[in-house]
Amino acid sequence: MIEIKVPTVGESISEVSLAKWLKKDGAWVERDEVLAEIESEKATFEINAEKSGMLKIKAQEGDTLAIGDVVCSIDDAAEKPAGVPEPAKEEKKEKKVEATASAPKADVKASPVAAAIIADKKVDAKGIAASGSRGKILKQDVLEALSNPGRKPGTEAFSRNERKEKMTQLRKTVSRRLVEAKNTTAMLTTFNEVDMGAIMEIRSQYKDKFKESHGVGLGFMSFFTKACAYALQEFPAVNAYISNEEIIYHDYCDISIAVSAPKGLVVPVIRNAESLSMADIEKKVIELATKARDNKLSLEEMQGGTFTITNGGVFGSLMSTPIINIPQSAILGMHKIEERAVVVKGQIVARPMMYLALSYDHRIIDGRESVGFLVRVKELLENPSLLLFGKDPLKALLEL
Repeated sequence: MIEIKVPTVGESISEVSLAKWLKKDGAWVERDEVLAEIESEKATFEINAEKSGMLKIKAQEGDTLAIGDVVCSIDDAAEKPAGVPEPAKEEKKEKKVEATASAPKADVKASPVAAAIIADKKVDAKGIAASGSRGKILKQDVLEALSNPGRKPGTEAFSRNERKEKMTQLRKTVSRRLVEAKNTTAMLTTFNEVDMGAIMEIRSQYKDKFKESHGVGLGFMSFFTKACAYALQEFPAVNAYISNEEIIYHDYCDISIAVSAPKGLVVPVIRNAESLSMADIEKKVIELATKARDNKLSLEEMQGGTFTITNGGVFGSLMSTPIINIPQSAILGMHKIEERAVVVKGQIVARPMMYLALSYDHRIIDGRESVGFLVRVKELLENPSLLLFGKDPLKALLEL
């Protein structure tokens, strides 16, 4: 009999919560098979079987556990029950089950947990009302469908029931850090707007060739990341933060990208963004966003950013005041692109405009630096050719 304990998942993490059992009590498990998912305040991790044997569950879903607590035990002396397939056969069987009609079809979006429940309970995904962003089916949507069979998606049950749900470790941490940011920083927000026409023309003209050459799409995030990297080097206070009574400046730009994951907001980091090409940035954004969606981000991938970019525009936000991602000192908020009437050379024309918001810690960043930074970002985005050198190519040639 061996005990499976909560592993050490980070130096600053002392407790986790048991999110989900993937195997049932008394089930036969193979060595290295994933048994359960645990959540820390920063990420989701998997617990694997250290040996083959019979599983005995000791901690329940939702339990808060300390590092080193026993989660389950495995009786490695037990005999393998008759009829239990070999690992290779079981894998094939699982793939076959995933391919059946009970599993979500390719055109149905569902979170990993929701997809697992749909497959296990053989629920018709078409009968589930999705509440997630962009039509994604979440865990609660599946549970709601199971509790109310026969109800058409989107119909109102006129129920006045209430339900309680324990906050996850990730949600607790997000809540604590947001309150801490409001209470410990002198936060202000400055606004500007940028004409996205030039960038949209570049994307329209080169998107096919870019994808053919680099194997990745040309999105807006690479332009914003590149522009911010140049502006951060020109305004180093925006790329710094306060530690005790010292200001820590950075000669590099580790830019955090706010991503909405199934279990809450996560902020993975693009390291040394100032040295990456547009294609490298796009590849990194896709890699980190995919890992966030699948709850596969490591602690290292979410620690140590010096500046954050968040895009509320994907949800339709026209303007907002983003909150600082402490201990950083500033965060840039992107928003929805909307055609508006603007004056260009004395003429009123319709242009694709985006509001930008820079929230900053006034203890370290003055108004001149915050406004100057945002104006610089605007200039770089409205004149994308400047992103090659960080300034006008002719001025670079003349060393002006």
